[in-house]
Amino acid sequence: MSTVISSATLVGLRNKINEAWFYPETEVVQARLQQHGLSFQARQAITAQAASWVTTLRADPDPNLMESFLAEYGLSTDEGIALMCLAEAYLRVPDTPTLDALIRDKIGGADWARHQQGTDSLL
Repeated sequence: MSTVISSATLVGLRNKINEAWFYPETEVVQARLQQHGLSFQARQAITAQAASWVTTLRADPDPNLMESFLAEYGLSTDEGIALMCLAEAYLRVPDTPTLDALIRDKIGGADWARHQQGTDSLL
């Protein structure tokens, strides 16, 4: 099954996201908590399950993809800083041409090849 979304719909959705960007977080979270219809007990069960997953993941001695990524591209590297800046700015970009320019600006000058030396990792 294929879902086709028109450009006008995408623009409308992006406008709604942009409008909501500065809403007070506390108010938005409270509204969403009331909107979803989950009981307090259900939310407690979800929280307990999430905590269990976090504990299990943290106990695993093998680094997962995200940990490997953060170790490779930490904020002590130019590439890590470029990726962080890109991630922070990504949601605020109004259109595709501007996004393409942002990506070129943020990651174009980095030395990505040095991260490929001596590893089989895809990172």
